[in-house]
Amino acid sequence: MCCFKSIKTGFKMILILLIFLSVSSASFSADNIGAIPQGMPQSVQMAPSGKQALEVPQNIQLDRDIVFATINGHELKLDIAYPKDNKGKLPAVIYIHGGGFSGGEKPTDRTIFFAKNGFVGIAVEYRLSGEAKFPAAVNDCKTAVRWTRARAEKYGIDSDKIGVIGESAGGYLVAMLGTSGGDAYLEGEGRPYRRYSSKVQAVVDLFGPTDFARMNDVPTGMDHNAANSPESQFLGKLVQEDPGLVKKASPITYVDANDPPTLMIHGENDNLVIIQQSELLYNALTKAGVKAKLVRVKNAGHGFAASPAGASISPSANEIEAMEVQWFKDVFGMK
Repeated sequence: MCCFKSIKTGFKMILILLIFLSVSSASFSADNIGAIPQGMPQSVQMAPSGKQALEVPQNIQLDRDIVFATINGHELKLDIAYPKDNKGKLPAVIYIHGGGFSGGEKPTDRTIFFAKNGFVGIAVEYRLSGEAKFPAAVNDCKTAVRWTRARAEKYGIDSDKIGVIGESAGGYLVAMLGTSGGDAYLEGEGRPYRRYSSKVQAVVDLFGPTDFARMNDVPTGMDHNAANSPESQFLGKLVQEDPGLVKKASPITYVDANDPPTLMIHGENDNLVIIQQSELLYNALTKAGVKAKLVRVKNAGHGFAASPAGASISPSANEIEAMEVQWFKDVFGMK
């Protein structure tokens, strides 16, 4: 009898649980996915699953996941943010993410940041090293620049004022965009928007590699020539195996007097991409007569993380952001 009562009680509990789950699942039906919860400000846009929601100012329009190219069935996407009241032509700033060439995603929040500062902000995807080797990522970023020019009228962009910014692997890619403008090998074959130029007019390189052959010049405990290094994975072979390919893949190879003004910001204690990499590019650019500036961040490692731990970096994160914005404004003649 006792067991029978326990079984009846168990059935009741299961029934109640099923009813609860049924009601709960209804509130998350397909019709409600992506909807803004009741009471949430309309300026907060829900992000795709697993991504942080973003606060978008009322005067900023954010368009996400625009396909700018399809390569071997892979849709490459970008996000773009711009002031809704844009009546003229604004400079565009394209942000290229890092991630060791093998990871990372387009930083949508940076598009909003630059839109709030008077630009059209764009963040782009590119093929990672697990899918395609050099020069695929460079090809993709150049395609994104050409797309920006092709869509300049639609988004109110001044096609003569396109800047690029990126960190780490993204810093490498923006350095390549800055130094290799017009190089046919890096444009890629069969690319869309070929009648538009991929040249950029301003660069902000945040701790990016610039000469793969010299990544090991300063011992840090990381072997950039190893088979599992980001550079070897990016090239598809050991760095030391093909000096010719390494030369083609290094931004410093393409430096000449026609390169755009370039700002480099690099942590002095960076053990992943040594600061010498930015010093090499800075010296090459200045020797060629290009306007260049190198900001050394004290007590900073890779990504401007405090190094040693607990130390204060100088300039601060906010000061670095201000430098980035001011560099583009100065180059583009903005107030």
